[in-house]
Parts: sequence; structure tokens; C-alpha cells
Amino acid sequence: MKDNSLIPTLAQPASSLTLPIQLAQQAADAVRELLAEAAAANTTRSYASALRYWAGWHAARYGVAFSLPVPEATVLQFVVDHVVRRSAEGDLAWELPPAVDRTLVGAGLKAKLGPWTLATVRHRVAVLSTAHRLKQVLNPCEQPAIRTVLSRAARAAVKRGVRPRKKTAITLAELEAMLATCDDSLEGIRDRALLCFGFASGGRRRSEIAAADLRDLRRIGPQGYIYRLEHSKTQQAGVTASSAPDKPILDRAAQALEAWLTAAAITEGAMFRRLWKQRVGPALSPAAVGEIVQRRARLAGLEGDFGGHSLRSGFVTEASRQGVSLPAIMQMTEHRAVSSVMGYFQAGGAADNPAARLLEDN
Repeated sequence: MKDNSLIPTLAQPASSLTLPIQLAQQAADAVRELLAEAAAANTTRSYASALRYWAGWHAARYGVAFSLPVPEATVLQFVVDHVVRRSAEGDLAWELPPAVDRTLVGAGLKAKLGPWTLATVRHRVAVLSTAHRLKQVLNPCEQPAIRTVLSRAARAAVKRGVRPRKKTAITLAELEAMLATCDDSLEGIRDRALLCFGFASGGRRRSEIAAADLRDLRRIGPQGYIYRLEHSKTQQAGVTASSAPDKPILDRAAQALEAWLTAAAITEGAMFRRLWKQRVGPALSPAAVGEIVQRRARLAGLEGDFGGHSLRSGFVTEASRQGVSLPAIMQMTEHRAVSSVMGYFQAGGAADNPAARLLEDN
């Protein structure tokens, strides 16, 4: 006699059983939810914007709806439509038809007429590649032809003298000038605290400053605070072994932060808030953080292309000038690769490199 207790599911109504195809769909939904939860808000917005542009460009270029998988030839057309090159006649050229270009700008999918930077094209292709991988369809972006064209485009750009655009570094001199513009109004107190926090805690990104929360801040005596960074790219990548999330906020930076928290009566939630007619509002957005940095740079009369990332670039540059060791810098910035840190060393710190003075008399 068979033991029916070993097959209890047979006693269930057929409608309650999870069929393999349903299970696969549930798994796919779970993967999408996991990816969405893990992704930074900025990343999610960036990917959504890129895919909207792909759809708009495809419809304007070919007159048909965009769908996956995308043919390799279409991706190649996208690249040559947006990447500038030197034509046989010696002029700069790209292949996007003017009418299509105007349509995309008019639809708000493109900021202005003309070609893109190679970095923007690479990002759009990378987003399309990710979409293909998630959908588990043949990925044209990984084909040798696409990789070769993008690689040669990068070489050609270098030969034409094109260099990556970097935000101007806010080193100590620039920071002092910007802090001098911060008065004792509520806005001035906030901006002083924001600039000091962003710089002194390791050159925080604008998204990290916007996400700073009081629950992650603790007092360590009269000298300052420890801020536990929970929203860095390192943390989002799931890297914990080499991560040192505790960032000290000491001395002047601690005093500026304490003054702001006291003046704004902030006891919980976001540390840096919007101000509406001297009233404290919700958390600043990453874009608002960048705008504050730019405004203070203008008020200080500084020349350069300043933005939220200027604090990060400036921290690394200033630390290098003052002889701080690379491991100590990386512990504060949370960089995982030396090559990434080196990218932030700007021309302002080049003359202070001791390796440049080997011919000097000792």
C-alpha cells in the first residue's frame, strides 16, 4: 500500500499548483525587484532616461517601435549617428539626420543639437547591453564590431586633442573662499556645514551628501562625530571586506555641522534640508547639492567648472599635496582601485609631486 502522505500536493486543487512557467515568471519578477531595490536612485533614473532615448531615436530614425533584441547594424548606426569623426574632406562629421536631431531635441530627449561626447554614447550602449542581458537575448553590444568602433572612436578623439572633462577641484584654498561667502543666516549655516561635511568626510559625492541621515551620526566627544556612510557606491556594490564606512567629522567640520543641526532643530532624518523662507523642509536632492556648490563658487568669484564632484576631486588633490598616504586617502574616499583614485589627481597637484624634483640638489 502506497503512503499518500509523501505526495500531499496531489490532494490540492489544480488551480493552486505553481506550474513551471508560472514559477519562471515569479523568479523573473523577483530578479527585477532585487535589481531595482539594489540600484541607486540616480542609476535607475539614468537607465530609464537612456532607454527612453533609444526608443525615441529608433522611432524617429526608422519609423518603427523599439524592441529587443536590437540588430547589431542598428547599434552601429546609433554609434555613428552620435559620435563625431573626421571626414575624408577633413571636416568633423556625424550621421544623425538634422530632421531627426531636431525631433529628438523637440521631444526633450536630447538637450541640444549636434553629436554627443563619446562617454555619453558609451553609457547609452552600456545601458542597452544591460537590458539585453537581463532579458537573456542575443546581445549586439558585445559583438566585436561594436567594441572595435567604440575603441577606435576613443583613439581618434585623443588624436584630435579631446580630453575627458573633469569638474574643477575644490582644494583647501577654494573651500576657504567658498566658506567665506557663508553668513550667519540659516542658509549660510547650512551651506557651511554641507561644504565642510562633504570635504572633510572624504570628498563625498553629491548623492551621498543628499542621503546623509542623522541615524548614522554619533558623537565621539568634544572633538567631533563619526558618520557611518551607508549609501556609497562601495556599499551598493556589496563590498564590505575592504570598506571602512566610519568617516570622522572633526574640528571645524564638526563645529559647522553642530551649528547647522542646532539652528535647524534637526533631531532625526535627513541632515541637509531644503529651506523655504527660513523654514526647514525635506531633504536636499543630489542636484540641489551640486547647485549649492556651484552657487558658492560663483559668490567666491572662483573660475572653473564646479559641481558636486568638485569636493571629491579636491579632497584627493589636497590630501596628495599634504603628503597623505594613498591607503589613508582611499580609506576616506572608499575607492577600491588605485587607478580610480589617480584619476582625481588634477593639474593643481602635479607640481607638488616629489618625483618631479629628482634633479634638485639635496
